[in-house]
Amino acid sequence: MNKDAKIYIAGHRGLVGSAIYNNLQSKGYNNLITRTHKELDLTNQQETAEFFKKEQPEYVFLAAAKVGGIVANNTYRADFIYENMMIQNNVIHQSYLHKVKKLLFLGSTCIYPKNAHQPIKETELLTNTLEYTNEPYAIAKIAGIKLCESYNLQYGTNFLSVMPTNLYGPNDNFDLEKSHVLPALIRKIHLAKLLEEDKEAAVLKDLGLSSFQEAMPILKQFGISKKSVEIWGSGKPKREFLWSDDMADACVFIMESQDFKDTYSFQDKEIRNTHINIGTGQDISIKELAEKIKTVVGFNGDLVFNTDKPDGTMRKLTDVSKLHSLGWKHRIDLDDGIKKMYNFYLNE
Repeated sequence: MNKDAKIYIAGHRGLVGSAIYNNLQSKGYNNLITRTHKELDLTNQQETAEFFKKEQPEYVFLAAAKVGGIVANNTYRADFIYENMMIQNNVIHQSYLHKVKKLLFLGSTCIYPKNAHQPIKETELLTNTLEYTNEPYAIAKIAGIKLCESYNLQYGTNFLSVMPTNLYGPNDNFDLEKSHVLPALIRKIHLAKLLEEDKEAAVLKDLGLSSFQEAMPILKQFGISKKSVEIWGSGKPKREFLWSDDMADACVFIMESQDFKDTYSFQDKEIRNTHINIGTGQDISIKELAEKIKTVVGFNGDLVFNTDKPDGTMRKLTDVSKLHSLGWKHRIDLDDGIKKMYNFYLNE
């Protein structure tokens, strides 16, 4: 990619897209195209077509998606499969029609089977049953991978797919119902600490409410009190976490150095599993994660694990040997990342 190449970042305000945008800017790319959701609804075929016709981007980072944690995924199942498939179908097809030089599609490691061999190699895709709670989202992302592969094989496009592990970082979603586990734990434990310190005004400010009477049902709903914080599941599942700026650096590195022809062997009779895992290759239990966050936040109460709630997949560690073989490794470890994340939350 030339520094003045026209690059479209779809979803530039989200956790993933904003990190990619900042990384490109820091590396001197000066012709970046963005649109907010209000300016361009990517689920709308006509709007997306008109945008590509007008702007004619040379490169595309497809980071726009409907995302959420286990609660959101299981609750809004239809929304997750419909919206994600519409976004990627429209963007990928228009990229083909308008001869985009290269596209990077961002998925998620939830594409892999619930009982995949650990650590998970790219070849585990479609070998077994998916985790039920996020099956609609996973199917949408698998369709995105296959869309990229199929357009490449039929039309000669240069569309790449990457599967980042669990991400966290600046511009993350801290919504108590819809966020992923790490930001959700930070906010819940922070609120419990404020209650522990009798800082009711700060609690109301955090929740955007005017009276503690309004706050009490919400705090109860999410298991937050001055003495304890409730966490869904047993705490035993293990997860891998990657700082979003590291993820962005890996994405830009792949776009700069790789083409679709580099993702498979020409001796392969069947071309599949051309996507690339992005992660750290290290994981931690949810209980250990919560303890680390509790220490950073400074909460003295208890962590209560509600085993009536689902655990989700017990382990989901990526094999990142394919990525490492290309010459890229992560830089931010989890301890530093949690501190940076909490500081971001306090400042924002």
